[in-house]
Amino acid sequence: MLTLNETHDANLLSWVDSANDRSDFPIQNLPLAVFRRSGSDEPFRVGVAIGDQILDLAGVAQSDALTTDNLCARALATCGDDTLNRLMALGLPHWSALRLTLSRALRCEAEEQTALTRWLVPMTGVEYRLPCQIGDYTDFYTSIYHATSVGSLFRPDNPLLPNYKWLPIGYHGRSSSIAVSGQNFHRPYGQTKAPDAQEPAFGPCRRLDYELELGIFIGTGNDAGAAIQLDQAEQHVFGLCLFNDWSARDLQAWEYQPLGPFLAKNFASTVSPWVISLEALVPFFVPFARPADDPQPLPYLNSEKNCQQGAVDIQLSAHLLSAQMSRQGHAPAQLSQSSFRHSYWTINQMVAHHTVNGCNLQPGDLFGSGTQSGPTPEEAGSLLELSCGGKIPLTLPGGESRTFLEDGDTVIFTGWCEKPGFARIGFGQVQATVLPAHPDMGA
Repeated sequence: MLTLNETHDANLLSWVDSANDRSDFPIQNLPLAVFRRSGSDEPFRVGVAIGDQILDLAGVAQSDALTTDNLCARALATCGDDTLNRLMALGLPHWSALRLTLSRALRCEAEEQTALTRWLVPMTGVEYRLPCQIGDYTDFYTSIYHATSVGSLFRPDNPLLPNYKWLPIGYHGRSSSIAVSGQNFHRPYGQTKAPDAQEPAFGPCRRLDYELELGIFIGTGNDAGAAIQLDQAEQHVFGLCLFNDWSARDLQAWEYQPLGPFLAKNFASTVSPWVISLEALVPFFVPFARPADDPQPLPYLNSEKNCQQGAVDIQLSAHLLSAQMSRQGHAPAQLSQSSFRHSYWTINQMVAHHTVNGCNLQPGDLFGSGTQSGPTPEEAGSLLELSCGGKIPLTLPGGESRTFLEDGDTVIFTGWCEKPGFARIGFGQVQATVLPAHPDMGA
C-alpha cells in the first residue's frame, strides 16, 4: 500500500544544489527516464532526475557506489537496459526500495556524494527515448466535462451517452506511432465529409488538435483471466507521464461511428520522457466523489479507499508556440490549465475495469487518461473545446489566431503538483511540432 514515508519529507535537501531551488525534480520526486548524451553512440540507459542533472543508474550499478538491500540491488541491476520494462516487471517493493536508497544517497551530507558525483550528467546535454517498449495502448475518456462538451458538438441532441457514468470508456489505440517528447510529425491525410456534401473527400486534415492527457504506465501485469482488484490496482501502476494524443477532428467526425477512433488518432501520440512514480504523488492523493444524483460506481469499481484517496491533484497546462511567435521572440502562449482531480474515473478504476473481463496487462502497457478538461471553459484540454468547434478563434501573441493547429505549431504541456507542507513535484514537459502534410501521401 502506498503511504507517506520519509521520502516525502519537505525538509529534505539534496547535495545537488539545483534540486533545492523550485525545480521540477527535487529529491522528493526522483522520476526515471531512458537517456544518453546527445549526439553520442552511447547505449541508452536508465537515469533518475535530480534538479537539472541526471544520475546515470547504469554507471552507479556497475560501480558499486550504493549500498543496497536485495530488492534495491535487483532493481538497480535492470538500469543498464535501454527500456524500463524489466524494472517495471519487478513490482512495487523493488521500485520503492530503489526510490528509498536513492533518496538517502542524494540527501545533503550523504556519504555516497563523492562516489555518485562522477555519474551525474547535465540534462542540457542529453537525448531521450521512449521510457519502455509499449506493448499495448488504451486511451480512456475520463473527463466528463470533455465528454459532454465534445458530445454536444458531435451529437447536440445526445451529448453524453448513457454508459458514460457507469463504466470507464476506452478504446485500444496504436502503440507504434507513440514517440517521446521532441517528436515532429506530418499532418495526416484521410477522408472527411462536409455535412452538405454528397460524398467524402480525401486530403490533409484541416482540423488538427491536441489532447491534454496523462499517460499511465503499467508495471507488473496480471495473468489472463485473473482480474486486478480495485484496491490492489495501484500496485500495478509504475508511474505517470504527460501525454499528447493528437487528433484529426475532421477525420474523426466522419469515421468514428460505429467503432470509434481510427485514422483520426493513430498517426501520432507524444509522451514526456520522465516517469513519475505513484509513490512520489502520495501527498497529492485527494478524495474521489460523485455528485449525489449521479449513479454510484458498481461494487467492483467502488471502495472506501478509492473514495478517500482515489483522485490525484495534478495540474496540467497546455501552451502553443507558432513558427511566427518563435521568429518574433515570443514565449509560448498558455491556452488552458486544468487538474486531473476533476477526472470522473480514477486510475485504479481504469486498471480494475480494464482487467475485470480477464484481460491481461503487461509491463510497459500504456493508458491515456483521455483529454483532461475542467468544469470551466478556460480549463478545456483541446482546441475543439476552446474554439467551440472552430467557431471562436483564439488570439495569440503577435496577432495570429487559431481555431485548430497550423503547420509549424509546437504544442507544449507541463504538469506539476503543489500542496502546503510538501515539496512541489514536476513532470517536466512534453512537446512536439506539426509538419506540413507529406506531399507523397496525397499522390
